[in-house]
Amino acid sequence: MGSTVARMDPAPTSGVVLPDYPGACIANIVPVLLEGADEWPAWIPAGVAEADQIVLLVLDGLGWNQFKERAVFTPTMSSLQGGPITSVTPTTTATALTSISTGLPASQHGVMGYRMAVKGEVLNVLRWQANGRDVRQSILPQTIQPHDAFGGQRPPVITRSEFQKSGFTLAHLRATRFTGWRLTSTLVTEVELALGRGEPFVYAYYDGIDKIAHEFGLERHYDAEVAAADQLVADLLAVMPSGSTLVVTSDHGQVHVGSNVIKPDPAVMSHVDYQSGEGRFRWMHARPGRASALLSEASRYSDVAWVVGREQVIDEEWFGPGITDAAQSCLGDVALVARDAVSFYDPADSGLYPLVARHGSLTADEMFVPLLAGFA
Repeated sequence: MGSTVARMDPAPTSGVVLPDYPGACIANIVPVLLEGADEWPAWIPAGVAEADQIVLLVLDGLGWNQFKERAVFTPTMSSLQGGPITSVTPTTTATALTSISTGLPASQHGVMGYRMAVKGEVLNVLRWQANGRDVRQSILPQTIQPHDAFGGQRPPVITRSEFQKSGFTLAHLRATRFTGWRLTSTLVTEVELALGRGEPFVYAYYDGIDKIAHEFGLERHYDAEVAAADQLVADLLAVMPSGSTLVVTSDHGQVHVGSNVIKPDPAVMSHVDYQSGEGRFRWMHARPGRASALLSEASRYSDVAWVVGREQVIDEEWFGPGITDAAQSCLGDVALVARDAVSFYDPADSGLYPLVARHGSLTADEMFVPLLAGFA
């Protein structure tokens, strides 16, 4: 398997791994696979261009580094062609899946993170809730993300059944043909049926790796789940007809954080109105007139994080080129972007259990993901 890391310009902030927006980036997978090219880019595995049918499988939460460290658990995927490409900013499911489906960076599709500021509230994009309320009617998914998925070609999308009517599905999978699965056997069967109907392109999504990483971290449970995902890839290849290709990628990698959660100092919080984002890409929204003071106070975390202001991330195109006014309006004033294996606490950002492994930041462990191809 190829192992050349995707080439990028030097990051303007030391150590930051920025997305390769013009090239080997998850935002460019679907445009290439659907539209083709006279000369396919070198980061697309050799042979994909000749495929009669393509299945794009997204394995949520499988970073390149985690994948390479677990070759013993991935005999099928380790035999495939390909190498690493970059995710997008931030390296989080809400933003990255939207970039995969639309072929756009966050600067243009507008889904700026897992928790983003909208109309004076903080929208949890995956739940499509604000302050615990369902806001599908007051914060319209098609307003937040106005672009049709997959260039409006309406391919079959095979993903978890319970996602069908969610606000996030309406935002990032609009104008597709939804097919739900509850067990992976159904996922495999539905892919086989779609290919049997002659579908030229099928999108499939599996979230197990990410869920296990969050709950158990990157240890034995994670190893077992990566092995299970490898079996899923093998099962899919076994039912694919001759001439078809399975392309496997992910949305982001992971960092094992455990209990290394930093509660921001009161001196910092005295300048903060509210927070958005997530633990490893925490946006702080300043009280009126206090943005400069907040940036100065927050710099105490520069030993474990990149502490940056909104103007810097816009100027350096962290979220991609051509950022829209709507996308800019979702950003805070100061971002704490974790460099070390830490997370920044926000009492409003909680779930059913503490998250052991996390993502969102711009480290190599989170930014690089696989792009692999297997041929039937």
